[in-house]
Amino acid sequence: MADDEETSEIPEEQTMDDEEQSTNDISDSSSNLEQEKPENTKEKPKSVKEQLKTDMEHMKEKFSKLLLGEDMSGGGKGVTSALALSNVITNLAASVFGEQHKLAPMKEDSKKRWRKEVAWVLSVTDHIVEFVPVQHTARDGSNMEIMVTKQRKDLLMNIPALKKLDKMLTDCLDNFKDQKEFWYVSKDANESEKGVQRNDKWWLPTVKVPPGGLSDDSRKWMQKQKDTANQVLKASMAINAEVLAEMEIPESFMETLPKNARDALGETTYKSVTVEFFDSGQFLASTDLSSEHKILDLKNKVEASMIIWKRKMSQKDSRSSWGSSSKMERRELFEERAETILLLLKQRFPGLPQSSLEMSKIESNRDIGHAVLESYSRVLESLANTVMNRIEDVLYADEVAQKSSETDNTESSQTPTSTTISDLVGWEADEEDT
Repeated sequence: MADDEETSEIPEEQTMDDEEQSTNDISDSSSNLEQEKPENTKEKPKSVKEQLKTDMEHMKEKFSKLLLGEDMSGGGKGVTSALALSNVITNLAASVFGEQHKLAPMKEDSKKRWRKEVAWVLSVTDHIVEFVPVQHTARDGSNMEIMVTKQRKDLLMNIPALKKLDKMLTDCLDNFKDQKEFWYVSKDANESEKGVQRNDKWWLPTVKVPPGGLSDDSRKWMQKQKDTANQVLKASMAINAEVLAEMEIPESFMETLPKNARDALGETTYKSVTVEFFDSGQFLASTDLSSEHKILDLKNKVEASMIIWKRKMSQKDSRSSWGSSSKMERRELFEERAETILLLLKQRFPGLPQSSLEMSKIESNRDIGHAVLESYSRVLESLANTVMNRIEDVLYADEVAQKSSETDNTESSQTPTSTTISDLVGWEADEEDT
């Protein structure tokens, strides 16, 4: 019996050891699972509810900053709400489109961020309303006119238009997803591998096309994309110019202007603008516009002179005389010439930086609707101009490749054929016969 008891105790000890071992194995495996859990959690995508919560927190942060006028200290040193909204759109566009150096679709994350955050800003304009009269039929059948709120007219017209232009641009970039007839080479590539650069923008990647250039179909397709970008450019420029024209000129800017247009323009430019027979095209052709700085300087001068002429016309004396009437007509003529010059500058050099007058208007503006329209149209104008330039880079590389191919073909056709031994033998035989 004792032996039986002893032998019966052995399995119990082994069982306890096995249980301890299995417990340790379980604890080890559970600890391994705990260690692997964070990695699996990181890889797991956010649920819709979690994403909405994240977006809500992000939106709260954005609008808190807007309410404080970008002064998170709360010290009351922030900018106006209009300028804060303008800066939000400008900074968002810079971060999303700042690296758009190629004709390629936007990154999906960037596209989602752009659409989402622009929608947040545009939602503010839904509450900028005006009262409009409408006919209302009462219960007794009588008609009466009542006032109801409606989104302000300029916003009602321009916000949907800008959204459409925005979509046209992003769709235009998406169209380049499957193209294979041109490609980009890094600016750091070897000289032999580099493509063609249309201008001195060395920081951009260069474009390469096949040796003979683009195919006819591809060339036509590229031109179609260029026309689309050009359409967006012109429409956004028109909206931006209209909004800026509606903004008041700040008194602080008026105080910085010289007393007369001659001082604002400079003697040489003043004489060119005020000649009896004026040609705006000839004027620009004879003006040094070799750099962006010089173009912007001319724009600032012409805008200043135009405001001075307008101010003098509005401050005319009530006494009417032939002399004063003649002066008024001349000033009106000069102002029209200045407007023509500004229009030509905007058409020939889209994407110019803001002038002193435009910056002053934007900084002093208090109208939130104007701020949103101006900034949204301005960033679309800038992006459309960028897309246009990238398309022109490809078309320029295609033109260079075509010319190079034509030159090679001409040279090969003009190369004299080499004389063979049989030709010489035949020629000598002919001589002997003669």
